[in-house]
Amino acid sequence: MQIGKNEELREWTRKVIEKMPNLTKPQAVVLAMWSFGIVMTQSSGLTTVAAFLAKLLGKKENTLRQQLREWYWDAEDKTKTGRASLDVTSCFIPLLVWILSLWPEGEKRLALAADASTLSDRFTVLAISIVYRGCGIPIAWKIVEATKPGSWKPYWQQLFSHISGAIPEDWFVIVTADRGLYADWMYEQIQSAGWHPFLRINQIGLFKKQGEHLWQSLNTLVPKLGQSCSCKVTCFKTNSIECTLLARYDEGYTDPWLIVTDLHPETADACWYSMRSWIECLFKDSKRGGFCWHQTKIINPSRAERQWLAIAIATLWQICVGGACDANLPVSGFDELPENHVARRNSKGNLPHRCLSCFRRGYITIKAAILNRLPLPLGGFFPLTLAFLTSKARCFPKYPLYCLNCKYLPLKVPPSPLRTGRAPRNASGSSKS
Repeated sequence: MQIGKNEELREWTRKVIEKMPNLTKPQAVVLAMWSFGIVMTQSSGLTTVAAFLAKLLGKKENTLRQQLREWYWDAEDKTKTGRASLDVTSCFIPLLVWILSLWPEGEKRLALAADASTLSDRFTVLAISIVYRGCGIPIAWKIVEATKPGSWKPYWQQLFSHISGAIPEDWFVIVTADRGLYADWMYEQIQSAGWHPFLRINQIGLFKKQGEHLWQSLNTLVPKLGQSCSCKVTCFKTNSIECTLLARYDEGYTDPWLIVTDLHPETADACWYSMRSWIECLFKDSKRGGFCWHQTKIINPSRAERQWLAIAIATLWQICVGGACDANLPVSGFDELPENHVARRNSKGNLPHRCLSCFRRGYITIKAAILNRLPLPLGGFFPLTLAFLTSKARCFPKYPLYCLNCKYLPLKVPPSPLRTGRAPRNASGSSKS
């Protein structure tokens, strides 16, 4: 399939064909066109991407539009017979392998997050994402009708089973999820993959410490601000699990954090749970904060799932490039400034923050490179270690979500609670996109 004479698109197409070997060449070529167009236009709209590619490649707009549209159609809906439907689930492992191939050699730690997001009353997106530098990269997803009754359990089980064999066994993987998704079967499903659950639970229920017979209420674990604890317990009288229970209640929290995991109490730290909120940045980036998927006209869930593959590849590219830039930003400091310098006075009471998300910085970097006729940036991953996250959290024990300096802050451009009097966004971990 001819893709025109644009060198940047040709290079990106070669990369997608290389990294997605499960797809036929026509499928991979159109996927590259979709993802390239999404990044360049910052829109996942069919007409917008088609209009851009038509101008770029010198083709008719309607021709490109039909080509892009048929890519996410079922086989029986396509104009020509013999064309196959794209199986999105077959792309989950290649997508994950693509990310891991860019992971630093010797770094074998990974944080995943599972969450759900709605698109009005049309769709519910169930997604598993790699969380990285304040952003999320989807690696497996299921889109269902928002009003469709039924349990999400089989969908989550299928998503975890699709990706469970892609991560080497010697990697340390934690999987975070909000309290609304907790279930004993999810805890066991994560363990069966060889990973470590890191799931938040509600304060309703009972627990008993290991070696004791007295059941206690979960809401008595950390009743006061500033308290934290970690211990081996049996959690819940019904559907009990043997686990480590981490609890933390700091200023800025709406409710205490109660987290169940299979890690040893001396190994795990409750502040790791702050990474879960990064998946909500993924939903924002795919919608109003980036690719405008909230404006999609698609009403068929299977078609939306295929379009999300293009969104996932575009997200991967931007965050990969933006994260590499973010990792190499100079860290500002006051060491060389006089004691009475104005910068020192103005900084009092401020919490550190990241001024530009990796997602947005990646777009800016890619666009600038193309305009300057520089080599197409492909980026790389520079993840934070969990030990680094823990050590930095101790610098701001009252605000663990703000625990990192401006180079590594978990959240993107947060308001300062010291200046506004408001609690940090997502401090309770319960908000949704």
